[in-house]
Amino acid sequence: MNRIQTTIAALLAAGVLASPVAAQDTHPAGTPSVSAHRAAGIVLDGRLEEDVWKTPAPASDFRQVEPNEGQPATQRTEVRFAYDETALYVGARMYDSLGAAGVRKQLTRRDQNVESDYIQLTFDTFHDHAGRTVLQVNPSGVKYDAGQASANADPSWDPVWVAQTHVDSLGWTAEMRIPWSQLRFSSAVEQTWGMQIMRQAQRLNETSMWSFWGSKETGGPPRFGHLAGIRVESRPRGLEIMPYAVSRASYVTPTQPGSPFQHEREYDTRVGADVRALLGSNLTLSATINPDFGQVEQDPAVVNLSAFESYFEEKRPFFVEGSGLLSFGGLNCFTCSNVSGMSLFYSRRIGRSPQGGLPEQYEYEDRPANARLIGAAKLTGRTAGGWQIGALEAVTAREVSRVRNATGPVAEHTVEPLTNYFMGRVRRTTAGGARTWGLMATSVVRRFGDGDGLLRDQLPAHAEALGADWNLYWKNQTYRLMGNVALSNVIGDSLAIGRLQRSSARYFNRPDREQGANGVFSDRYETGATALRGFGGYARLSKESGDWLWESSVNYRSPGFEVNDMAFLTQADYVWMHGNVLRQWTQPGSWYRNFVVGAGGQNQVNFDGDRTDGQVQAFASGTFHNYWDAGIYGHYRPEVYSDRATRGGAAVRRAASWYVGPRMSTDSRKPVVLSMNPGFGGAADGGSFVEANASVRFKPTTNVQLTLSPAYNYSDSRASYVRQFTDPTATAMFGRRAVFADLEQHTVSMSTRLNWTFSPTMSLELYAQPFVAAGDYRNFKEFERPRSLDLRTFTDAELSVAATRADGTPATYRLDTDGDPAADQGFRFGNPDFNVRSLRGNAVLRWEYRPGSTLFLVWQQQRSDGQTYGDFEFGRDANGIFDSKPDNVLVIKATYWIGR
Repeated sequence: MNRIQTTIAALLAAGVLASPVAAQDTHPAGTPSVSAHRAAGIVLDGRLEEDVWKTPAPASDFRQVEPNEGQPATQRTEVRFAYDETALYVGARMYDSLGAAGVRKQLTRRDQNVESDYIQLTFDTFHDHAGRTVLQVNPSGVKYDAGQASANADPSWDPVWVAQTHVDSLGWTAEMRIPWSQLRFSSAVEQTWGMQIMRQAQRLNETSMWSFWGSKETGGPPRFGHLAGIRVESRPRGLEIMPYAVSRASYVTPTQPGSPFQHEREYDTRVGADVRALLGSNLTLSATINPDFGQVEQDPAVVNLSAFESYFEEKRPFFVEGSGLLSFGGLNCFTCSNVSGMSLFYSRRIGRSPQGGLPEQYEYEDRPANARLIGAAKLTGRTAGGWQIGALEAVTAREVSRVRNATGPVAEHTVEPLTNYFMGRVRRTTAGGARTWGLMATSVVRRFGDGDGLLRDQLPAHAEALGADWNLYWKNQTYRLMGNVALSNVIGDSLAIGRLQRSSARYFNRPDREQGANGVFSDRYETGATALRGFGGYARLSKESGDWLWESSVNYRSPGFEVNDMAFLTQADYVWMHGNVLRQWTQPGSWYRNFVVGAGGQNQVNFDGDRTDGQVQAFASGTFHNYWDAGIYGHYRPEVYSDRATRGGAAVRRAASWYVGPRMSTDSRKPVVLSMNPGFGGAADGGSFVEANASVRFKPTTNVQLTLSPAYNYSDSRASYVRQFTDPTATAMFGRRAVFADLEQHTVSMSTRLNWTFSPTMSLELYAQPFVAAGDYRNFKEFERPRSLDLRTFTDAELSVAATRADGTPATYRLDTDGDPAADQGFRFGNPDFNVRSLRGNAVLRWEYRPGSTLFLVWQQQRSDGQTYGDFEFGRDANGIFDSKPDNVLVIKATYWIGR
């Protein structure tokens, strides 16, 4: 398959799979319904003593999801609804055959998963069979909420609502008040919503639902029941202001001894505010001014030896909230690996670490850790015509590094320009929830100053992306077609575009690459190019319901596709194909409660037609009668081409490999819960891999939980990249010599988390991750020729030690492959052996001292150290963590909610 054929195949696959489907009514016959009643004088105490909680017909007759699917729930549930001019009220009675003794409580922080009884309501407030607004409470009064009115309910949504609970001789009760100002729904006076109610009876491990569908069916909002009878005659203004004040003390060891810019102790105070305003009836404007993210948890430690960037989840509240509506693309599969979904928006690009370099080397540098966010605003909601809308605008400041040498004046160099980020998103659901279509557009514009020539050579001036996505169901949601397509455009100085052409995402400069053309889309390495353009897409056709399930997918990115200014992309230039078949048993058998087994395969080629990945896999998992879970996964990958192993050099071959990974977890209701996920594998060239990951959760009381997650990984690879050089004598590899080596690597970590909840509004969370990694490089070698698996180890005459450390170990190697040491100086590279030790941790005390207003006390500590021993000695390296001096940051932050 040549380049043109590959491109056409990808486009045809997306176009054929994207054929429209017929509209349908997905509501089954006999959909349950309940009415809300106007009431006044409700006292929210959780005891349900008002008449409105006694006489109207309730939502009842729940059926089991687990453990006996479809059977009537063993514990009766009655839920009633009332309203007034300001709020919706819910009164729920959860009967228990053992009375108070049968109720299982757990005290956790808001929005955490609870292992207790609970009652959960999910509203489709626009009744478009697509949106979800989730409200949940357990017997301890712990609230969970996710929203709102979008297909992907976002747990970061924290509305101001009240829930009171009570345990008595009949079981337990819950009483809720949800202000109209916190919900989004149509402008009609008469309201009918879709609604689902779920109840968990923890001691029985029984989950029951009001509007039932089976586990072999596709449910969701199209299968919800109805909440009718609501009249909302006037709307609140919905203006919320949340000012904040924060004080920070930093005790950090200077990384540049003698630097005039760094101080061991630094103190600062700042203020800012978040504002939310309801525009019209259903659009919400959210803005943040001078934001602070002091309570955010640190990223975990990693050792990244690849050419690709590490991905970390967004944790900043302003960007997390509402992210479900702002999402695009994604990728679904029963099981798959080495693949990424389409990404057009990655909010951590906003306020990222400055990317610019310096024109020369300086002894001291005061470099900002992040580009300061001047302000940001989001618009979310939907129009009267049913279009869901999301838009985000953010501006980050121009950042400079202050530099100087031991003598001389202080100079300033711009390392990040003033930058504007914009993202717009629209989506519409029709045909009773069976069709969803959407568009997304993003833009990044940088404003360079007169003295920013170096920065202009490094970063594009502007970048845009445009995408469309869809999600289609038919035949009672049995079959599904989802997918997306996207275009990208990046404009900048020829040096900045050249950096992108040579990046690890595409390696346009690979010497054996078939060069295309730079027409509408970019496909040729061109040093004078000032633009990079590309396309990408994804489509998945699947059977989602029944005993037998299947899926078939295609995922592709053209060589010129580039969205990293606003999104996350590690690789372009590929077409990936994938399929699985799965059989499930959802009714209990002689030894299982449920069981699933499946198998499939995947294949990948680049736009030259080289096969760059392949895999066949099989998997099985199930739940036993004692509520233990177990599963196993395995795959085999054949020998394929690697067009990235030499990092811009000629393509070579990657050895065949295999992997097996079993897993097991115990009953989550018990005071001690254990899960294990080991794995092992090997490669045809002699490489091997072993991992042992586990988690132990201790629940000594209903309000304390300690989780220990030890992990150990060992790998012994036969072709780990070290370094490359331009070498005219390396004629077989087009004048570029890439050095590889055997690499023996050990990684040990222990993620530790303690959650101690004092009340539903006060909690303490402790997190710590000690981390140790060691890498020992040996047997330095090179590939003998392109498109080959053959490696040649350098002889002692070719590779020698150029310099040693005080302990006698090599510090620098000298590579001279022409056999004549007098002919040239050879190529030198440092000893790549490494030992990394770190400890990252934080403690966060949260107190919601009034509804919507929170006080945070935060302590963060980091210890880090690096050595070049190479060998792995756990005791030495673990002790080395605590030998390093800690960096400590203390933060006090208070927010105050003003609203209705």
